[in-house]
Amino acid sequence: MGSASEAMEMMLLSFVGPAVQSTWDLSSHEESLITSIVFAGMLIGAYSWGIVSDNCGRRKGFLITAMVTAAAGFLSAFAPNFTLLIILRGLVGVGLGGGPVLSSWFLEFIPSPNRGTWMVVISAFWTLGTILEASLAWFVMPRLGWRWLLALSALPSSLLLLFYFMTPESPRYLCAKGRKGDALAILEKIAQVNGRKLPSGVLVSDLHIELGEKCTALEEKELISPRENDSENPEKLNTGDNMCTHTEEQSKNHKSVSYKDVFITSFAEFPGLLLSAATVDKLGRKMSMSTMFFLCSIFLLPLVFHQPQSLTTGLLFGARICITATFSIVYIYAPEIYPTSLRSTGVGVASSVGRIGGMICPLVSVGLIHGCHQTVAIFLFESIVILSGISVLLFPFETRGRQLRDNVACST
Repeated sequence: MGSASEAMEMMLLSFVGPAVQSTWDLSSHEESLITSIVFAGMLIGAYSWGIVSDNCGRRKGFLITAMVTAAAGFLSAFAPNFTLLIILRGLVGVGLGGGPVLSSWFLEFIPSPNRGTWMVVISAFWTLGTILEASLAWFVMPRLGWRWLLALSALPSSLLLLFYFMTPESPRYLCAKGRKGDALAILEKIAQVNGRKLPSGVLVSDLHIELGEKCTALEEKELISPRENDSENPEKLNTGDNMCTHTEEQSKNHKSVSYKDVFITSFAEFPGLLLSAATVDKLGRKMSMSTMFFLCSIFLLPLVFHQPQSLTTGLLFGARICITATFSIVYIYAPEIYPTSLRSTGVGVASSVGRIGGMICPLVSVGLIHGCHQTVAIFLFESIVILSGISVLLFPFETRGRQLRDNVACST
């Protein structure tokens, strides 16, 4: 439900911007700011909640992000003016920045052989959220308006709070913190719920002994070096993902919102998930992402020419399949790189970098498209997608089948 609620809050930006622009007679730059401020908030939130999650626990990070997102999302429906709406949507972005907390938490429960497949499964809830939001907007916007859409879209985040007391802390996180007793208690409860017994042996903490997880000195150096954390940061791919997705929406609705087209292209995420599930463990993370980026660029290129609306929808459908597959795989790859002791912080920082694309994209795409420069916008994003695909091939290591590490310090 966390992924679904995050997807709904992101998806509604495609519908709320044009509606608010019409209501308050905003300029194109002010309309773009409604989306950019959310990504700015996510940039701040991703870093902040990552630190909270690594120091205070995954559960507490989960609780705070859900509270901030739900409260700010609901209150934004009652914003009396543009300034207050921007402030509240920025707070929504701060809450949504906690997405890496959920992915890190889930990843730490999954064994290595099935990790890629199960991370794709949880991504399916993001897809359900986008389809639900497109359906909700199709019904609500023409009848009740954008304020009702904002209020109703905040409900899933509110419902998340009901699941807080049922959510266990990550045993791997507890073990990395030296809390072996708490970790064992959670594992015993999980085993009891599943009608199984825990394997024989003694649970040990990574603070005292390495759990058979070895890395080379080169890998450790690359993990913590500035090059890995900046120029080859996997979440920089989100810059391409965010910009590509927003461009798809703008190319469909720069004159008027076509709820039908948005609804149809949202369904493209399902085959995208199937494609990522089929390739992530067979081709590996790097090859899968790179291939999807290059295929996406092929689907986007014909958009520079005029074509029937049905063909445009079909091309965007194909591009959405590829970018969804890439988005799913990068959220598997990034948490696998970082050790448990700083996984949420690492992915949070990386995700913050990715949000820069989301901030810049509305300012560029809306301005260019409103200025009748759609061809320039398409070529710009086409270049970014291709460069992202090339960047993937330059990543220093593949994580397919590799055990998760709990501390930065590994035996050589």
